[in-house]
Amino acid sequence: MSAKVEEVEFRLDGLKWLVVAALVFGGAFANSYYANDFALLYRVLVLLVVGAAAAYIAVSTAKGSAFWALLKAAQVEVRKVVWPSRQETTQTTLIVSAVVVVTAIMLWGLDTGLGYLASLIIG
Repeated sequence: MSAKVEEVEFRLDGLKWLVVAALVFGGAFANSYYANDFALLYRVLVLLVVGAAAAYIAVSTAKGSAFWALLKAAQVEVRKVVWPSRQETTQTTLIVSAVVVVTAIMLWGLDTGLGYLASLIIG
């Protein structure tokens, strides 16, 4: 029993990355060049369209496809996380704050004591 594994062939990846870079840099240049000629809304809309086109082309490359798969896997893992309740979060925050305050007081006392000893020695 043989299963056919469909391999996706990525062609012209280098050229695609050059097009992505040209779109990004071209969009940034055009945004600054036309800053006084067009309203901000129009420039933002054009940048969103150019960014979407660049993202679509980038995802069609081997590295872009692998990155997209990683994002999907990360989303699945985030759904598995057991998030703490509000009470647990509050208690943990209070404990951390108390430890920080106690540590700060100890370091202040140590610094003051050593400073006093140093002034006694130096004179």
